[in-house]
Amino acid sequence: LRHFFFILPNDTANNSYGCIRRSFESCLQVWLCLAERYRVGFGGRQGMRRKRTSPGYPIFSRTLEEFQRRSATERACRDHLMKVRWPEGFECPRCGHRAAWEMGLRRLRCRGCRADVRITAGTILHDSHLPFRHWFWAAYLMSTMSAGISALQLKRHLGLGCYETALYLCRRLRRAMVNPAREPLAGVVEVDETCVGGVRTQKGLRGREIGDKVPIVVAVENRGDHAGRIRLRAIADVSGDSLHPFICENIAPGTQLNTDDWSGCSGIDGYGYKHRPKVQGTEKRAGKILPWVHRIIGNLKTWLQGTHHGVERKYMQDYLDEFTSRHDRRHIREHAFLSLLILSTRLKHSRPLPALQGASSR
Repeated sequence: LRHFFFILPNDTANNSYGCIRRSFESCLQVWLCLAERYRVGFGGRQGMRRKRTSPGYPIFSRTLEEFQRRSATERACRDHLMKVRWPEGFECPRCGHRAAWEMGLRRLRCRGCRADVRITAGTILHDSHLPFRHWFWAAYLMSTMSAGISALQLKRHLGLGCYETALYLCRRLRRAMVNPAREPLAGVVEVDETCVGGVRTQKGLRGREIGDKVPIVVAVENRGDHAGRIRLRAIADVSGDSLHPFICENIAPGTQLNTDDWSGCSGIDGYGYKHRPKVQGTEKRAGKILPWVHRIIGNLKTWLQGTHHGVERKYMQDYLDEFTSRHDRRHIREHAFLSLLILSTRLKHSRPLPALQGASSR
């Protein structure tokens, strides 16, 4: 808005209100035209769409055509990966020298200490002989598609020879979708638990009886008219021994916690939280007191059943991480691809990365 006042007439001796008004209307018309042309607004979600990358990192592709043009060859993908891993230029991890010779597509030789540095060392691409283009296309499709993509769909899109290769790509990329150094949830947070999977009809099970289902705890930031960031974790049971560690690790102290009256959440006040338990009663009332966490749970179950047609218990946390990443970056899907590449080159995984050999189950 300060540009409006900058170009207003400086000659105000006659105090010509009409002249100032016409100038302001003209400036406003220019602003509206620019806002419509470049899809910028006065902040909020429209402003997020104009977010650019940090200095040094490559500009992310906004359209499929642009991505296909920038990732057409192996060398183009290799150069893109190098810019993500070394935004300020190559730096030898041994001596810190910034110059190197190319020894093929995947290896560099430092000019200082003559050490060989593999471009994929320490990343999720390590020990993989798959083409860079397959990794880039898999990362782009998994991070930008609203409903995600299954391993079978990825196999068909990339023309891979076997299902296990596509499954190997998906599993490794899921391990890099969540940054372990992310900030905890804050403000007003809704917490609830649910169970997914198992046999469709299990007679005799009611309420929180698990059976062969997988219990999951969900936390969602309540921002009034929309849901904020989310956190999900597959747990052993729905007791306080499983719920309390999840809350302490993912939610900042001093946060208001809205939960139901389940006994597993009792006593959380002692950790510095403002606990507000409420009796749910009927399903209609439950949707009013915990609206956003129930919506997230519904979307999660629909996604698991619709896109992946069920998930095994031992792989559930990887799929929850993918769902979390897609939800938290739902307004900047183009930037999600670059974020995934950055995390792929920076993360130190606490869980072992899946190998290509022996991958046979979903």
